[in-house]
Amino acid sequence: MGFALSKMELTSSAFEQGGSIPTQYTGEGEDISPPLAWKDVPEGTQSFAVICHDPDAPLVSSLGTYGFGHWAVYNIPADIRSLSEGCGDFTCGKSDFGKEVYGGPMPPNGHGKHQYYFWVLALDEVLNLEAGLSIMELLKRIEPNLIGMNRLVGTYLRD
Repeated sequence: MGFALSKMELTSSAFEQGGSIPTQYTGEGEDISPPLAWKDVPEGTQSFAVICHDPDAPLVSSLGTYGFGHWAVYNIPADIRSLSEGCGDFTCGKSDFGKEVYGGPMPPNGHGKHQYYFWVLALDEVLNLEAGLSIMELLKRIEPNLIGMNRLVGTYLRD
């Protein structure tokens, strides 16, 4: 399937599609992950991964990636359909902050409003991946097993 949107739907009780992410879920607040829930999961799903990426961050790496990775959590069992606020369950990858925890929105001062893409990815296998993968490493490892994905986009403007 590759990286194409599916009918799966990702939502949050904290903000709507295209809406402002509340401060408590940012680097200026409590810096905890927002609650997320998904439905309409593809048949054959065996596990999930969730990531958060800021494509508006003015960063390009030597690997050709762009933006800023805020969160990667994976090895989520197929029967799970939500992550609670401040979720510390499951396996965490390494954010571009260099930590294996959620790091909330915090765009540079004066950089304007940024968009934050929260993605849920459905996989056709349980991969039991090791902790500490970057978002790019995670995507490379799961791509052959990806059967569905979709996103929730929130925004944040730093005061």
